[in-house]
Amino acid sequence: QLQLVESGGGLVQAGGSLTLSCVASGRTVRTDVLGWFRQAPGKEREFVAGIVWGSGATIYTDSIKGRFTISKDNAKNTMYLQMNSLLPEDTAVYHCNVGNTIANLRGQRVFSSWGQGTQVTVSS
Repeated sequence: QLQLVESGGGLVQAGGSLTLSCVASGRTVRTDVLGWFRQAPGKEREFVAGIVWGSGATIYTDSIKGRFTISKDNAKNTMYLQMNSLLPEDTAVYHCNVGNTIANLRGQRVFSSWGQGTQVTVSS
């Protein structure tokens, strides 16, 4: 089973940038679909962005389009989320997980246990 560990969160002012990392271990990522999710205080966890590992195809939720970029490094078995123009409403715990299709990923039908995630706090 794939194990995933998130890092890179922090406190940043509105308009700032952060890059999150999700390191996969246990096996090499090949045909999976990996994605980022976030859970803001008092809200349900939501899908943010996904990437098809083999093709590199990406998908984003509307609220972050044009500001966030998902990417991967095959050699490092690592996925990234570059977050620019951050807004206070981006404040959340960010998690990564793995699925077998984009549709299942967006529906949070995922294969790994949810970890602690990484906290992103955007001050106004």
